[in-house]
Amino acid sequence: MKILITGASGFIGSFLVEEALRRGMETWAAVRRSSSKEYLQDERIHFIELDFSSAQVLTEQLQGHVFDYVVHAAGVTKCIDKADFFKVNAEGTAHLLTALTNLQMPVKRLVFMSSLSAFGAIHEQQPYEDIRDTDTPQPNTFYGKSKLEAEQVLKRFKLPYVILRPTGVYGPRERDYFLMVKSIKGHVDFSVGYRRQDITFVYVLDLVQAVFLALEKGSTGHGYFITDGEVYQSSTFSRYIHEELGKPWWIRIKAPLWVLRVVTFFGEHAGRLTGRMSALNNDKYHILSQRNWRCDITPAVEELGYRPQYRLKEGVKATIQWYKDHHWV
Repeated sequence: MKILITGASGFIGSFLVEEALRRGMETWAAVRRSSSKEYLQDERIHFIELDFSSAQVLTEQLQGHVFDYVVHAAGVTKCIDKADFFKVNAEGTAHLLTALTNLQMPVKRLVFMSSLSAFGAIHEQQPYEDIRDTDTPQPNTFYGKSKLEAEQVLKRFKLPYVILRPTGVYGPRERDYFLMVKSIKGHVDFSVGYRRQDITFVYVLDLVQAVFLALEKGSTGHGYFITDGEVYQSSTFSRYIHEELGKPWWIRIKAPLWVLRVVTFFGEHAGRLTGRMSALNNDKYHILSQRNWRCDITPAVEELGYRPQYRLKEGVKATIQWYKDHHWV
């Protein structure tokens, strides 16, 4: 079996490549010329450069290849120009699907990596309810809107696609949640909002499990939410990190949402001035202020046979150990 994995140099993509190799698949990693191959060192990996800005160029680049499976994990989560979310996440997906269609690629299954953010802030009134596939999406970030648009693009093509919508993905090699680790190691735990927040997580290897189950068993046209099956309070993640770091002394600061609004406003503008996107931007404000991240993974469990192996405590333990082993902390 021959598999194409886009976004292969990214956090999730590199783990997908490793799993495909473990399964004995002929694994093609789609990368940009500038992409780091730090976690793509296995000599069995086949590399292919793909330009998602043009369907014509993609068609030429994919000419002569026959892929049985495609996992489209390429995308952006932070952009200085909001239009870039749609150029990369939505238009880039359309260009890939156009190229596969032009080449009459005999793809058995294509898995598209979307996000819970495509549904946005739903059921925000307590008591919170699970977000379900039957709900009407209300994305409140440009990232989420671009992922929803990409999902809608998929419906225009006659390809056997499956959509996965993971919640917050963490694990070794991940850099955004790592900022919280650094903060806690530096003795500060910072959170915002006084109203209860229900949050969900998925360890990267459980997401990888879900991807390959979707390739094998996913129903064409269906979308599946992916979490570890549990719901946590906002302080749980930081508490587990604190424990795994050896319980350094810390100051726990809980600020009102307006403070976050001010910080992300200036972070957004500083990013535009410097050309370097800050992790604290306007999209991040909406993500952190959202109170309900519960979602129903029953379809993934029943239809795919998805069984998460890492609850948050075990996943944080494995992640912090990796950070230590690789001298990140």
